[in-house]
Amino acid sequence: MMQQYLRLKLEAGSVLLFYRMGDFYEMFYDDAEQAARLLNLTLTKRGNSNGQPIPMAGVPVHAMETYLARLVALGESVAICEQIGDPATSKGPVERKIVRIVTPGTLTDETLLPSKLDRPLLSIFLPPKGKAPKYGLAWLNLASGQFKVTQCDKEALDSEIHRIAPAEIVHADSFALETKFGGSISHTADWHYDLNDANALLCQHFQIDSLGSFGMADMPAAICAAGALLRYVERTQTQSLSHVQHIMVDHALDYLVLDPVTRKNLEITETISGESRPTLFSLLDHCETPMGSRKLRHWLHHPLRSNSQINARQTAVAAVLTGRPDGPVHPHIALDNLRTELNAFPDLERIATRIALRSVRPRELASLRDALARLPQLQTVLRDQHANAERLDVLNDELTLDASLHAALQAGVAAEPAAMIRDGGVIAPGFDAELDELRTLASDSGAFLVELEARERQRSGIANLRVEFNRVHGFFIEVSKGQVDKVPEDYRRRQTLKNVERYITPELKGFEDKVLSARDRALSREKWLYEQLLDTMQAWVTPLQRCAQAIAELDVYLALASHARDNEWVAPQLVEHPLIDIEAGRHPVVEHTIEQFTPNSCLMDNDRRMLLITGPNMGGKSTYMRQTALIVLLARMGSFVPAAAATIGVIDRIFTRIGAADDLAGGQSTFMMEMTEAATILAASTPNSLVLMDEIGRGTSTYDGLSLAWAIACRLLDHNHALTLFATHYFEITRLPDLNPSAINVHLAATEAASGIVFLHEVQEGPASRSYGIQVAQRAGLPVAVIRQAKRELDRLESQAGDISQLNLFTATHETDDQQSDNALELTAFRDALHELDPDNMSPREALDALYKLHNRFGGES
Repeated sequence: MMQQYLRLKLEAGSVLLFYRMGDFYEMFYDDAEQAARLLNLTLTKRGNSNGQPIPMAGVPVHAMETYLARLVALGESVAICEQIGDPATSKGPVERKIVRIVTPGTLTDETLLPSKLDRPLLSIFLPPKGKAPKYGLAWLNLASGQFKVTQCDKEALDSEIHRIAPAEIVHADSFALETKFGGSISHTADWHYDLNDANALLCQHFQIDSLGSFGMADMPAAICAAGALLRYVERTQTQSLSHVQHIMVDHALDYLVLDPVTRKNLEITETISGESRPTLFSLLDHCETPMGSRKLRHWLHHPLRSNSQINARQTAVAAVLTGRPDGPVHPHIALDNLRTELNAFPDLERIATRIALRSVRPRELASLRDALARLPQLQTVLRDQHANAERLDVLNDELTLDASLHAALQAGVAAEPAAMIRDGGVIAPGFDAELDELRTLASDSGAFLVELEARERQRSGIANLRVEFNRVHGFFIEVSKGQVDKVPEDYRRRQTLKNVERYITPELKGFEDKVLSARDRALSREKWLYEQLLDTMQAWVTPLQRCAQAIAELDVYLALASHARDNEWVAPQLVEHPLIDIEAGRHPVVEHTIEQFTPNSCLMDNDRRMLLITGPNMGGKSTYMRQTALIVLLARMGSFVPAAAATIGVIDRIFTRIGAADDLAGGQSTFMMEMTEAATILAASTPNSLVLMDEIGRGTSTYDGLSLAWAIACRLLDHNHALTLFATHYFEITRLPDLNPSAINVHLAATEAASGIVFLHEVQEGPASRSYGIQVAQRAGLPVAVIRQAKRELDRLESQAGDISQLNLFTATHETDDQQSDNALELTAFRDALHELDPDNMSPREALDALYKLHNRFGGES
């Protein structure tokens, strides 16, 4: 047996091996020690190897999925080895085989997958040096069959990984992946990424002559990644993937780009502290189905650039919200009716996948059968009460399935089937005559037993004799201890208990063999019929997937419409030029966490490209910035928005530099992280980008911070031309509009009352007059003595008219104003002198003369 185990372990490689032995999956050697540590199992021993006991640990078969889920959550992969031979007929060890390898990125079982989250497998390929340095990315959501590819530059790799959010990454053995990805990473042979081999494998799987039909002809790196991924999944699943029927090229230009920092700062699906709520997703997720929740999550992370696509979604949301004008019911009732219908649907998307992989469970087929019976009613509600949008009409058509699918399930699957096929009772009565006959033979033993009991009582003279059955000992005749001397000679003792003896007779043994044989044959027949049913259902996998996607999209429209109705959200207008015009906007999440939220407007266009935001801490600057970005994101995904009105233009990216903490693991300080994020923004933002900059430069000395903040703001205005919300405490920055009128000062208002500072949370034009820093510190609970000393120090500094650059120490000296005026004039003259030069048409001598002139004029004495 151990030789067989070692052979299978060699086949499994570095993953844990669950080796089936009867009612347990056993592990040996290092696997046993590792599993015992990870799962808190008892470590035992079995036999010896080289004089040393062999470590062993095991888990019960019935609890295997629980332990699998724990291992997968820890990033482990597990090979499942089953007994495929018959122990009764096997000579030597029972034949065993690895039937699948469970990895974090190849999960399909309902008990192992989070219902509202896709966990794809991502394959990454980098061509050898000397070739185009494009990374090839291919990712497969095995639970839905969605297969996508793209190519990107090295600089975009981390952002793409974060966007795809894989559960597992696989790459070539020789490839050193440089990424902050913290999930499971697997390796595969380099030759799996060979272009010719990958191309041939993909064409064979999809039964096509060329990948050009998928738009991949000019994507060699993506083809390599996709081919290796398909080979990896086929190996781990030990079967073909019939439900994976096409590849979609994921074009980055189709989506508004959100880098990892922005996704984190905007708390789209995860808070900054890593919690699942309160987030934008948790707020909007009113979906009735798991597949709807997954699609909503995907839309939130993939806002669109195309106004036409957004308008199609927005129109569908409006149609669900307002209903049919001439419909039979009030729009609110129509919306609730749609919710009721969608609530009846299980996770069709994943059930379809498990049908294709032949791992679907009987009760899932029963839930599918019951859901299909509701499809016509869903279509009726959608058509009669909501169908005044083109997109809804398309979805209604995609909900149509051939009635034969429901008929097959209705005829073949029992009304309330057992959880597992091995338990029997799955195939419906009347579906198969042979199965019905065997079931009758196996179960209709009552009359025979009653008749036998009466005969044996008469024959033996034992009045209290009973004929019984249990699963452990089968059929038996039970006689009390006081009547044992009356039993006939043909009785054979089967079991002795404290007060009774149990016997078997040749007649009863013959009946037992007949009944148990019928039960075994019935179960075998039922398993065969179940496999035949799955064979029949393979033809419906693709229509089921299409239907599931339609239900998921409809569910998202329902969730967005419900939230818009209940929270007075409005449909934003879309234009084709850079513009953000929000009237009385609100932060979608924060307004649900406080009693009264103060709405604020925001206007940004070519004449107002940068809003310089000042005001006290706790005044609402960060909230105002985030709410603007979230309203833009919601508008670009097709949702209504929390505002009185909104017009949103073309946006290609959203950048955020809001708050920071030390990255100790990465070896970066707060200031280093701040500067790294700023560098990314300056390198990649465009006139169509939205940039959020909060307190840039605060992580260093006042003069360094002010200089950097000023330079970064100027760069964004003069070079990037991005739409920018720039929050700062540096008073000097508020003078930027004097040099560039497209920079506009606004502030979060506050006032002082008898009880202390009052934050109005209103955005008003112009710079703030003061920061109220000491008042905020007093509200925070600093000791009175500290507050008094701070006030004295502030008075001293202001009386000295020092150059205090923080906003809560606003006062600037008159001397500094004069100096700045002189410096500004000199800078203007210097720029004019440079502008007059034409370096391209100057000789070296002329260029040197011009340099000396500039030095003599502006550089002082040599």
